Amino acid sequence: MRGPRRGVLSTESNQTIESLLIVRLSAMGDVIHTLPAARALRTVFPQAMIGWLIEERWAELLCAPGGPRRGPRSPRRPLADWVHTVRLREWRKSLFTLQDAQQIAKVWNDVRSVHYDLAVDLQGAMRSAVLARWSGARVVYGAAQPREAPASVWYTRQAMPRGAHVVEQNFAVAEAVAQRRMTIPPVELPSDSDAERRIAHQLAQAGVREFAILNPGAGWGAKCWPVERYGQVAKALAREGVQCVVNCGPGEEALAGEVETASGGTARAMKCSITELIALTRGARLFIGGDTGPMHLAVAVQVPVVAIFGPTDPARNGPYGTRSVVLRNPASLTTHARLEQPEEGLLEISVEAVVNAARQLLGASGGQECPSHTDGAHV
Repeated sequence: MRGPRRGVLSTESNQTIESLLIVRLSAMGDVIHTLPAARALRTVFPQAMIGWLIEERWAELLCAPGGPRRGPRSPRRPLADWVHTVRLREWRKSLFTLQDAQQIAKVWNDVRSVHYDLAVDLQGAMRSAVLARWSGARVVYGAAQPREAPASVWYTRQAMPRGAHVVEQNFAVAEAVAQRRMTIPPVELPSDSDAERRIAHQLAQAGVREFAILNPGAGWGAKCWPVERYGQVAKALAREGVQCVVNCGPGEEALAGEVETASGGTARAMKCSITELIALTRGARLFIGGDTGPMHLAVAVQVPVVAIFGPTDPARNGPYGTRSVVLRNPASLTTHARLEQPEEGLLEISVEAVVNAARQLLGASGGQECPSHTDGAHV
């Protein structure tokens, strides 16, 4: 790995950047939404040492388990040269333990030892902006209108926002760093042959070949379409020769079990790590679910998506760059209030509407773009 560059960073169009730190700490969907921007920066600065500061629980989105977190890139770690991980949630709970203090010191010594030329905050929160500034980078980029307004105080350069979708907004920051307009590229996620073999074995044991992924979890209750309806969708697709696998995230075992029961045994739950979910999703014909990380993962690997939206805005958070049908009732109001009960407009989206959208995508040719649209008047 190239040693640290200590010269003055040029701000002209021919600027030389030898080391660049991306700060995007969490969560799954948000990290995935930053990958196109990061991939573009890799293309513009192909020889740069690119580091990424991320929460440990999401590091598998950048580096497959067991692989080295730094060094030459590979399919197991295709984008970042060095993945720096933090455990902010844990550290806040036990900040004064010796073990945690040692972990914090090690992470921060590693980050600062690189002498990053530039840091890019793609989270727009106070904590991410502070960490970007504390990295020691001489130049810190962030959005001119970050998610948390005080974050901008920590930036030395600000990028003007552009676009409705969060992918476009993140990309505007990358363009400000590159000082040029660019085309949004596809993303590359880690590949792990061991995870691929495990998933293939589980599918073969269950007799699953052509399959769709159902994802009933969605972060909080207001975004969750009823599990009974997912079961009915599984029954309908089974009659057409497509089996359903129910993604089971941490703490979602009961939810996945309810879908299995409602499906009359036509759907099978699978509990996956992030790396295993990447492998599973790559093999799927279709993804059906709400606004949540696994949906954005399906988009990233170019799997067609039936997106079931309620209180969140698909113009900002919907599928971006893959064949998709977005279902959202016109009565749904955009809000991020973390209510426990499903939003009323979401409940107006019928099983029939979801199954018809699935049929549309399953019947489309591989190169055909299916337009996103809203639906949900059917009950």
